[in-house]
Amino acid sequence: GGSAAYFKIERETMKFVVLALACGSASAFVAPSGSATSTALAAARDELIALAEANTDALGKNLGFWDPLGASKLDFFGLELAGRLPEGATIGYLRHAEIKHGRVAMAAFVGYCVQANGIHFPWTPFPGFTEGLSPPEQWAALPPVAKWQFFVYIGILEALGECFPAGEHYALGGKPGVYPSLKTPNEQMASCGVYPWHGFPADLFDPLGTVAKLSEEKKERGRRVEINNGRLAMLGIFAFLSEQKVTGAVPFLTGLVKPLPDLECMGPFVGTDGVSAIF
Repeated sequence: GGSAAYFKIERETMKFVVLALACGSASAFVAPSGSATSTALAAARDELIALAEANTDALGKNLGFWDPLGASKLDFFGLELAGRLPEGATIGYLRHAEIKHGRVAMAAFVGYCVQANGIHFPWTPFPGFTEGLSPPEQWAALPPVAKWQFFVYIGILEALGECFPAGEHYALGGKPGVYPSLKTPNEQMASCGVYPWHGFPADLFDPLGTVAKLSEEKKERGRRVEINNGRLAMLGIFAFLSEQKVTGAVPFLTGLVKPLPDLECMGPFVGTDGVSAIF
């Protein structure tokens, strides 16, 4: 019926999504895969190294290939060695995760700077809004239902990106960082009945359509710039939160951000903000 069609996606893609979510517990039950794993991953890792060394922008040229934890040598859950996922699936997953986290961090960093300087819409953004609060305090002032609706919406976007990729899934040989069009849904998304009747006025990625008009050379450079800026933004937003939590943790920011020793930045839904507070 309709519910079955809703969840109709490629079997390999669903397996990877479920296993990725279970990474924390499942990895403890995977036996060492030996030297065969490094052989299976060699081509994908060489490609990753070449990509890193080709990054000649200010941030990239002095860094090169930097993998202190050896993540590029991993085979998550042994699925590549077992033949259940193609070579390079783990690296594809890690590349996609870095791009996605970089994009979120860029939005968070810019949002933090804007809100910290008192810039907001001319109307009251939400009931209970108070002027002069720092970004974490403003988040704490949001009603629990408002917080949860953010994450429900993010979950919907995440599910669309994982289940209905544009082209091949990033773990199956597709290009990392690509998000499917919402304005013009692909055939799989449209046939599963999850696309709303009212449609979407713009895409989440490239909403103005400017990237599609660029040359391949400019697109390639844009991807390098995005990765560099995303890495810097991840450091930036954590610097803000670290200094607010522990005064002096980031000496450059001491005195510039408001100290919040009780800040629970890694537990945004603790206490009265838990699920039980909604019902």
